[in-house]
Amino acid sequence: MRSISDLLCDLKAAAPLRAERLTEEQIEQLRVLTRELLELKPQAPAEYRRFEGVRGRGIDLPHQELLARLEGRVVLITGGTGCIGRVLLRELMPYHPARVVSVTRGRTPLPDVQASPWLAGVEFVHGDVRHRAGLDELFDEVRPDVVFHVAAQRDPGRAETEVRRTVATNVFGTLNVVRSAARVGTGTVVCASTGKALRPYSPDVYAASKRVGEWMLARTAAACELRLSASRFTHVVDNSIVGDRLRAWCAADEPIRLHSAEIGFYIQSALESAHLLLCGVVDSQPGQLRINALRDLDWPASLLEVALGAIAQTGSDAPIYIAGYDEGYEEQPFPGLYDPMTAGDVSPLINVFEAPGAKPASAEQADTFVPAVLGADHEALRALAALEAACAASTGPGGAPEVCEQEVRARLDEVSWALLEATVAEIPEPARARVVRLAERSVAALPVQHPHHRFLETLRPKA
Repeated sequence: MRSISDLLCDLKAAAPLRAERLTEEQIEQLRVLTRELLELKPQAPAEYRRFEGVRGRGIDLPHQELLARLEGRVVLITGGTGCIGRVLLRELMPYHPARVVSVTRGRTPLPDVQASPWLAGVEFVHGDVRHRAGLDELFDEVRPDVVFHVAAQRDPGRAETEVRRTVATNVFGTLNVVRSAARVGTGTVVCASTGKALRPYSPDVYAASKRVGEWMLARTAAACELRLSASRFTHVVDNSIVGDRLRAWCAADEPIRLHSAEIGFYIQSALESAHLLLCGVVDSQPGQLRINALRDLDWPASLLEVALGAIAQTGSDAPIYIAGYDEGYEEQPFPGLYDPMTAGDVSPLINVFEAPGAKPASAEQADTFVPAVLGADHEALRALAALEAACAASTGPGGAPEVCEQEVRARLDEVSWALLEATVAEIPEPARARVVRLAERSVAALPVQHPHHRFLETLRPKA
């Protein structure tokens, strides 16, 4: 019997990367190789069960502190009919808020209140975070004490084709919510973010939009009395794009498209995500942004073994196809973002520059830190204004929508590079020098046009 490494080499060679459609001969060859892999990886079903089993995982909440902050208060949730939003609504109700308003754009069906008794009393309204005037009107009527902003465009692949909508939602929609809240005197705003925001620069639209969003939250917090916090999530199993695709491919016996056989990824549950948002209410402080992330995310899940486990669990004849990375999924994040001397002491969703300021959050299983308020972000602000103008621009009659998308993408990248420059300016030179030493060998092996080279040069201490 061949080794796993030999089988993986054959699997990669059996079909070209990023093929839109495979031939029957290629599919059959992949099926044969996949069956062999299943025999060599008997642990795969257990890995799939671990992946699915995360759904029940939660964290210990500071109940008395939450009761003091939420009982008798008016709470508004954007994205309340989404996966995490629904769980948040359920977990919120035991703290006896006086009024709960859930805002949805209308794409998700409203939940059946009769089928979910714990939703009794929740008001469901339609609204779009991209439209400031409508938000102001809603906030004027509701006058929330606490806001959970969970609405977002969360699909990294879709973000690459819907750049304008992603930026308008994740960047300017977030700003709209915070500004509307500040306008009516809301006390606390807790926002959903992503572990991908730990990257000081990313060419991916989704990651960049969330990174810019965190920066704007930090600036806003420093300039007002709002208690602002953000919660970084990693791959949420309950609404997993990977999980949905695996189930669909297995049901149809179609090729399972994996970016790579070597991918490991952290996973968490919607319950943990909702709990982390609730912790943000307690951890938030006026005048500064607090960012929370789970500390113990267990071992990363093996994408290959999860896929093989799904095949075994369902009895499918779907073959594994190593398709290469789609747009929106960065193949290799900058290699210096984790320091082996400190990684493991704090959440893996907190980078090497953020880790020194991290401390335990109000929940024992989470960490919190205060991101730096950037003093040299004038160029980033200029680029942000250009990005906002590009999002607002109309293509006009007969215009090409793709031109607008390209313009927004270019302006977002300008903001991202300017934000990296401003971030690096706040990092002590010894810390920068160590990260350069950790990263330069890996970066040297990349093509010269790879953005990591520019990232590395930006980090190098100036003579």
